[in-house]
Amino acid sequence: MQMSARLWIRAALLLTVGGSTLAAQAKRSSDFLYVWTASQDTTQPDFLAVFDVRPASDRYGRLVTTVPVPGRNNRPHHTEHEMPANGRLFANGFRSGQSFIFDASDPAHPRLDGKFGDIAGMMHPHSFLRLPNGNVLATFQMQHDSVGVAPGGLAELTDRGGVVRHVSANRTGVDRRIRPYSAVIIPKLDRVITTTTDMDGRDAIPSVQLWRLSDLQLLKTFDLPQGPRGDEAGLTAEPRLLADGKTVLVSTFDCGLYLLSGLDGGSPAGKLVSSFPRKKDTYCAIPVIVGHYYMVTVPAWHAVVSLDISDPAKPREVSRVVLGDEDIPHWISLEPNHRRVVITGYGTLLHRLILANFDEATGRLTLDERFRDEGATESGMRMDNKSWPHGGSYPGIPHGAVFSLTAATSARH
Repeated sequence: MQMSARLWIRAALLLTVGGSTLAAQAKRSSDFLYVWTASQDTTQPDFLAVFDVRPASDRYGRLVTTVPVPGRNNRPHHTEHEMPANGRLFANGFRSGQSFIFDASDPAHPRLDGKFGDIAGMMHPHSFLRLPNGNVLATFQMQHDSVGVAPGGLAELTDRGGVVRHVSANRTGVDRRIRPYSAVIIPKLDRVITTTTDMDGRDAIPSVQLWRLSDLQLLKTFDLPQGPRGDEAGLTAEPRLLADGKTVLVSTFDCGLYLLSGLDGGSPAGKLVSSFPRKKDTYCAIPVIVGHYYMVTVPAWHAVVSLDISDPAKPREVSRVVLGDEDIPHWISLEPNHRRVVITGYGTLLHRLILANFDEATGRLTLDERFRDEGATESGMRMDNKSWPHGGSYPGIPHGAVFSLTAATSARH
């Protein structure tokens, strides 16, 4: 099924920029935190864990329930970066290639309500973005052709996983090592940007791809320029849309931050506007934009950093929350009212999740010291010391995590 450019433009006018305007108006805190969790014991099921994060609750931080998923050793990876308005959360199991759909319309008791795998020969979906019409745009890392493993592509899905349309990134002239990784949707410009990091490889390709939103036509594949260190552009990671609805910043796992230009024309380009140090075998990862602040994980500093991007060509650090010396932060996600950030990662964060407080007026980040196991000497909730409601007490490895909708947001839908 094809949607005309005119209909896409009309739909875009109804979309709040970055899906966050309604969320910003929701002043109440979220009640629950959903944590997409792998079982360290690969003979046991992976699951979605639900934690109580009501600030006034006497069970603050405690486990509420779990929702196991079929199969084993799925390798739970990314969820959507924020809870969609209809409460249907997409989450991928990257190793198995299976993705799962959770229905959180009853926030305290989400349930599994669908799953899907390969689509049109495209394998291993990675990221999920909400389109102006409420459907989901999914990136697929790879597919097979007569030569071997080729670039994957994009698919538009209904909120139940039904296929609306799909398109391959495997085109003449496109580097065969490209793997569609993450994306940002730019309705004002009728564009989509995708990054290209291979989840299973080490090739530090500095490419991004520009697509037309209305018909998913691939318009351009272009490389980001390296910076003075010589490797800042490698492993393109997460593009994010600024509040103006047309400016895009792209992070790289090699810790560069790039401002894109020319997205509405034929000569898109990127400019390095900031970078962070990178230690061996650690990578800068998930960013969040709220207002004129940009937050990103910087493992070399064991920190989440907040930048003022009032001038996106000259980001300026305003705050950082520093974790433990062996903590490697990777994933962050923002509460709908913008007051808290959830952090998961590796190292000594492998079996632990942390909350940080965020001040939207100043960009300041601080640890939420209340969010900790009873009697613990460090902040955060452990996932290797619990008996799971669905059975067993094996260690859990959290990855994607997202706050529930607030009551104010839910009431609008």
